[in-house]
Amino acid sequence: MSTDWRPSATFDALRLRARLNAGIRDFFAQRHVTEVETPVMSQAGNTDPNIASFALEFTGRTDGAPRTRWLRTSPEYPLKRLLAAGFGDCYELGRVFRDGEAGGRHNPEFTMLEWYRMGWDHHRLIDETAALVNMALALVGRAAPLGRTSYRALYLRELGIDPATASEGELRTALGDVVIDPAGLGRDDWLDLLMTHQLQPRFAPDQLLAIHDYPASQCALARVRDAGDGSQVAERFELYLGPLELANGYHELTDATEQGGRFDNDRRTRGQRGATAPPRDERLLEAMRAGLGDCAGVALGVDRLLMAMLGTSHIGDVLAFDFPRA
Repeated sequence: MSTDWRPSATFDALRLRARLNAGIRDFFAQRHVTEVETPVMSQAGNTDPNIASFALEFTGRTDGAPRTRWLRTSPEYPLKRLLAAGFGDCYELGRVFRDGEAGGRHNPEFTMLEWYRMGWDHHRLIDETAALVNMALALVGRAAPLGRTSYRALYLRELGIDPATASEGELRTALGDVVIDPAGLGRDDWLDLLMTHQLQPRFAPDQLLAIHDYPASQCALARVRDAGDGSQVAERFELYLGPLELANGYHELTDATEQGGRFDNDRRTRGQRGATAPPRDERLLEAMRAGLGDCAGVALGVDRLLMAMLGTSHIGDVLAFDFPRA
């Protein structure tokens, strides 16, 4: 008799998720950050070449608007529209969707916590993100001290290479015995492979590590600044608990012209790869032109955090019903 109708997570894990959700809401209530809900379906999708979106067709009345709607991969764009309208500090705790991401550590739909702080930079947001993670860890009797390093300092210290100047050949050599098909890979791909195969496994298991100031080529939606040595860096950070990436944050780009250019570059890259290119989010660009104030934002994977709290490497252990049972 089949048992795949049963939950993939234990009841204790599901109750821990409920306690975590309550803790998150209390954490932000104490800091006067308001919870909001934004659309799950949008006319524009995520143009990031490394993230695949689900699309669906609406059959009802659209009054001339596109029938194709995109399931959000993050609530970032509508949250920034709220910020530009003057709403103030806010967060959303909800489901997001990414096509092609299924396996031991990934589920096509998962829970993301995303929040924004007006007038903050990415360094200040690192502290708050670490405080939230430690609030969560306290639910299971744990704590993790916070360490910090710049992206460049990490690669220099651990691998002896400068990510700003090393050649692709040097990056490939630093992978050691790791064998990767080089077809179609560029510098940023090799840097990412070094992070996942050489650096993350070395991270102390009970420590939070914030890596900040990434190469400008990995800016995503972050500001870029001169590093003072002739290079440029993106004002973004990633937060790890041991080898597990939990959060990705930015000192947010507020220049609509620059943002539009990045969207266009993403779409060209997608076209070169033969991938579908979702339309630009013109409403976000209009909001930025109207005036998006200085702010910092971060997205945190709640399922990943629960996995860390329970010490499991299987995302199904923290979901009521994972993808195979959905």
